[in-house]
Amino acid sequence: MTFLSGKLAEWTCATEFDDLPADVVESTRFRVLDVIGLALAGLGTAFGQSVRNAALALAADGPARILGTGERVGLTSAALTNGALSQAMEFDDTHSESIVHMSGPAVATGLALAEVRPVSGGELLAAIAIGNEISCRIGSVAPGQFHKRGFHPTGLFATFGATYLAGKLIGLDPAQTAKAAGIAGSFASGILECWVDGTQSKYLHPGWAAQSGITAALLADAGATGPEAVLEGRFGLFASHLQDADAERDFGRIDGRLGTLWESRRASFKPVPAAHVIHPYIDAILRARREHAIDPAAVERIVVPVAPYTLPIVCEPVAEKRRPRSDAQGRVSMQYTLAEALYTGRLGKDAYRESALEHPAILNLADRVEVEADPGFPGPERFKGAVRIVMKDGAVHEAIEEHNRGSPENPMTPEEIVAKFDENASDVLAPDRRRRLVDAVASLESLGAASALIDLAVWS
Repeated sequence: MTFLSGKLAEWTCATEFDDLPADVVESTRFRVLDVIGLALAGLGTAFGQSVRNAALALAADGPARILGTGERVGLTSAALTNGALSQAMEFDDTHSESIVHMSGPAVATGLALAEVRPVSGGELLAAIAIGNEISCRIGSVAPGQFHKRGFHPTGLFATFGATYLAGKLIGLDPAQTAKAAGIAGSFASGILECWVDGTQSKYLHPGWAAQSGITAALLADAGATGPEAVLEGRFGLFASHLQDADAERDFGRIDGRLGTLWESRRASFKPVPAAHVIHPYIDAILRARREHAIDPAAVERIVVPVAPYTLPIVCEPVAEKRRPRSDAQGRVSMQYTLAEALYTGRLGKDAYRESALEHPAILNLADRVEVEADPGFPGPERFKGAVRIVMKDGAVHEAIEEHNRGSPENPMTPEEIVAKFDENASDVLAPDRRRRLVDAVASLESLGAASALIDLAVWS
């Protein structure tokens, strides 16, 4: 019997760059660029500096570099740091159904390994595409079930994607790769209690997944073993972490049409730095503001219908969501985010500052946001948003966004993704260095050494 870990291992080892569809190659290039820009922006946050300093304390003078600073640390410390930096502003891409942030862990894993092993640009692209696909597929077995139990899907599922990616670049055979996945099951982790008090541990999860993936692959390469039934087994990931016997599990999502149906195509880029399920609501309220010249001071209430599964993620408890204690807590609050967006007319890199979190007019608007569960809204396979703004004079303005911007149905343009990178990287890299990095990623498969990306992604 071949277990799911083995089926994924066989596919991973057999898949090369030339097997990737052209659109997957193109989107993966943009995901690499996006993550590098996000890591550079994350470096400028207090959280980013704490992770950087910890990495230097853990393993200074190692073989791999921290993006932006170029400081050398240990292999897994570089993966941890760069992966964590990529989520410091809740600005990284997400697979809609599983709500897995897959590219931050994948890019951090691949770039770290490219510093210690010969890895071409094409090999890096293929490995990242494979890792992303596996993260999305495992995360789609029971979508929505983990968030409501307090688990962060990125910490659980991207750990496996990073492991298969690392195994690919290290050169593990299928048996070794399956053993690495078995080991990774004991590393997959991440709880969301930080949402309650606004602390930052969630931002570590992409880095922890990258670090764990490299560690699991190297352990397997050295002869360590792990259970083959790590996913579907009696004490496997889904049995241990999803203990409700009635919760639906579709293990066919892991290996069904593997290599022909690419789940990663359904991942969305983020145009704003907030939880992805809030995005269509941001678009809707900003459009209503523009089209009707809404004066925030004249708003009586804002009615927001949501899919029931989103309530415990970004809408409840109401008092907590209306008064976030940090930017981290604000980014996962429907009520506060819509208030800041309506008041300022935008949500950019500088959103969720302390001055905004304490602004009386914004907080007044947050108190006016009324969330209503609407069973007619789609599940996590599609992010839909709608707002109804009732004015003090009785006028009512409505807006609906059927698909979040950045999704396959409502995509960001290549120019928008490059502009996002340019803004995120602007505090670290000079304009010429940013242009050269954009050009290098655009032709990544032609690079003889993928580590050239890191040469360009450090202070000039």
